[in-house]
Amino acid sequence: MVTAVQVGTAQDLAALGLSEPDYEVLSTLSEREDGTSTLHEQATKMGWSRSRLSRHASRMEARGLIRRAPDPADGRGCLLVLTPAGWDVLRDAAPSHVASVRRHFVDRLTSDELAALGRIAQKLSAGR
Repeated sequence: MVTAVQVGTAQDLAALGLSEPDYEVLSTLSEREDGTSTLHEQATKMGWSRSRLSRHASRMEARGLIRRAPDPADGRGCLLVLTPAGWDVLRDAAPSHVASVRRHFVDRLTSDELAALGRIAQKLSAGR
């Protein structure tokens, strides 16, 4: 199920010039008021290793979507900052991504199935 949905949404994001990891980084950074997070906090939130996120951030930084800044609280760490271009890309992509998730997942389920899935998700995430 997860693979089927991910394949569809990944294809739709690729048509916008983004990968799923790109979108995840952009969207989770955008949840912060200033679009800024430490590399460590961001990796933890996304369930990634810091090295994986650092490598991916380098690719996104080369495209101007994010930038790195020194972390004043940790001389060894860095901040990931959503750039104006990154905000623009996310704003442009978000409606298409929502439509994609609806098309590949939400609209294929009945309201009873969605309610059951919600209960299952709540039960599984309660143990985290």
